[in-house]
Amino acid sequence: QLQLVESGGGSVQAGGSLRLSCVTSGFNLDRYNVGWARQAPGKQREVISCIRSSDADTFYVDSVKGRFTISSDKAKNTVYLQMNSLRPEYTGVYYCVATRTLCLCTTWAFEYNEWGQGTQVTVSS
Repeated sequence: QLQLVESGGGSVQAGGSLRLSCVTSGFNLDRYNVGWARQAPGKQREVISCIRSSDADTFYVDSVKGRFTISSDKAKNTVYLQMNSLRPEYTGVYYCVATRTLCLCTTWAFEYNEWGQGTQVTVSS
């Protein structure tokens, strides 16, 4: 039984911060890469960040570098996405995603096999 459960979304004003959490169940985080995908309104889903299981290296799309930080707490089976300096264009549904085979920021989000239910993030002006 594999499960990803996101939380921490909400509504914030531009410039604010949110911390998303992804609690995993049934995963070996030493073997699964875990990331975050976003689906903005009218846009395709895109993986915007990933943390690699083998070496804990992290990856981000250019638009969030310096603003978002992905991290993991293996003892808690949890992956986090700290989001600072939020902008309205960051509005969307954020999904926790996982796979064994890649840790890429990509619009080919389907490459990630496991998905959470998503949590809504709304950034207002």
